[in-house]
Amino acid sequence: MRRVRAAVSGAPGAPFTLRDADLEEPRPREVLVRMTAAGICHTDLAMRDTWPRHLTPMVFGHEGAGRVEAVGSRVTGVAPGDHVCLTFASCGECAQCAAGHPAYCRASRARNLSGGRDDGSTPLILDGAPLHGCFFGQSSFATYAVVHERGVVGVPSALPAAVAAPLGCSGQTGAGTVLNRLRPEPGSSLVVLGAGGVGLSALMAAVAVGCGPVVAVDPVASRRALAIGLGATAALAPGDELVAAVRELTGGGAHHVVETTGRPEMARRAVGALRPRGELALLGLGGEVTFDVMALLAGGVRVHGVLEGDSDPGRFVPELIALRER
Repeated sequence: MRRVRAAVSGAPGAPFTLRDADLEEPRPREVLVRMTAAGICHTDLAMRDTWPRHLTPMVFGHEGAGRVEAVGSRVTGVAPGDHVCLTFASCGECAQCAAGHPAYCRASRARNLSGGRDDGSTPLILDGAPLHGCFFGQSSFATYAVVHERGVVGVPSALPAAVAAPLGCSGQTGAGTVLNRLRPEPGSSLVVLGAGGVGLSALMAAVAVGCGPVVAVDPVASRRALAIGLGATAALAPGDELVAAVRELTGGGAHHVVETTGRPEMARRAVGALRPRGELALLGLGGEVTFDVMALLAGGVRVHGVLEGDSDPGRFVPELIALRER
């Protein structure tokens, strides 16, 4: 056992409280990581507020980075001392994992959203009782985490931990949607709805592959300014004339729209902003969305639901780092 400090949520919607807990040593295919940075994703807060009561107390956090402290007897991909970022868990054996699409792993819910390992256990103990964790395979809101080796990706030691941490979630979700799923041609237009971490990652990927114009949409002026600084052609507030403005900027409608807000009305407006045979990628967590089916049919619109950028993290995270260093 190892003594750790963790941000614990004791009930659905309860604030995080720093608590001392115990953490098991890694099993044969697990890695012990000392956390040096952790991003706070909107998903952490949204899931905390709706998390099942019977799976509390709970440690969240799923954008972690750190250094390997110890490895299980069957781990081969990393070694003590390695710098790593953490990402979601997958089985590595099902058809989707074998095809390079682990975000759609058959065991995804059990490994990422069950409050423990897929066998029902948890490596965390609080006051002698199980403390739920393994959130997205990691629970990085703690000083240490025990993570399955498939959720650990080596990164260069010179890469700042604060940069590495979001690569395993928001970075690959936004950039992966562009590079893995949409695969836009150079010169094609792309609009990003929402300029948070996911949206800006999508924007940077679009700029990197030569899209243009690239348009960011966000209600916050500072985010719009950041988008321009990262290469956006234009940045718009989501006003009533948004669809008309996008269609004018893109010469009749965008080839691609990436919707990251999870707001149903933004998803519907995205359809109107597309040109014929355009593509809409839905990334944001949200509820039901209703579309005018005739608008989809008449426009030949393709709608993609995308998790984690449809990324294979062990391959894709190094590609993102290489793009950053170009």
